[in-house]
Amino acid sequence: MAFSAADVKALRERTGAGMMDCKKALSETDGDLEAAVDLLRSKGLAAAAKKSSRTAAEGLVGVAVTGTKGVAVEINSETDFVAKNNGFQDFVRKVTEIALDAGSDDVDALKQASYAGGETVGDALTTSIATIGENQALRRMKTVAVPQGLVVPYVHNAAAPNLGKIGVLVALESEAAAEVLEALGKQLAMHIAAAFPLSLDADSLDAELIARERKVAAEKAAESGKPEDVQEKMVNGAVAKFAKENALLSQLFVIDNKTPVAKVVEQAGKDAGSPIVLTDFVRFQLGEGIEKEESDFAAEVAAAVGG
Repeated sequence: MAFSAADVKALRERTGAGMMDCKKALSETDGDLEAAVDLLRSKGLAAAAKKSSRTAAEGLVGVAVTGTKGVAVEINSETDFVAKNNGFQDFVRKVTEIALDAGSDDVDALKQASYAGGETVGDALTTSIATIGENQALRRMKTVAVPQGLVVPYVHNAAAPNLGKIGVLVALESEAAAEVLEALGKQLAMHIAAAFPLSLDADSLDAELIARERKVAAEKAAESGKPEDVQEKMVNGAVAKFAKENALLSQLFVIDNKTPVAKVVEQAGKDAGSPIVLTDFVRFQLGEGIEKEESDFAAEVAAAVGG
């Protein structure tokens, strides 16, 4: 598979490795970007890769809660300009409220839900596209709930109330007072926005992700030339470290950078006189996992003139 200068640039941005190292890695992996990332990591030339925060798609993430239930919804647009449009913001806000009532994570079902004036959400999306003149997509939604307690929302750098580029929900199950849960939930939500946990606990981490980390660690250990039993310990240690750093409950709380989140929640329950359990969370970052093609503006102009 051939690769381009844009691929080299993308790999360099993902890994922080040198230009020549990126070119060589892409050559050795036949242009496979993910395989090149792993190759550079196995050689110690790239930092451990979490999901990239360099997102390409535009639009808004909306959050809505009602006591013990909350939902996050992502609706994409082509440009950031649309995200600042009052009509688009109103559309995202209304769809998020409808999603809260729906109580599921089925995007197709949400599109069939009633919007207003006899329209469905899907109809309203089509109308929004026609009105604004830019493609839009209802991408994903996630609902969390607790039998008792509180679901706390947070939007980082909000573009409008409950709308922004990073939306977080924290589900706390407890009989503690709402104000206690609200304060704790806000702190946890800010941690989640900043620390980017991939799962609630180590056991919930994606098996394929763990397998990938193990493979990278094994290749790195093999290059050390140490005995096999030592290599095995190195691999197990690396995987355990990855799990600890990427599971929310074992992450170090960003406020003091020394206390595991699980301990923070436990202590909050003791202080409140009622156990508190962090049962679930949602972190939606706008455009996460979407690759957006970079256009060559000069080439587009030349093609238009030539046409």
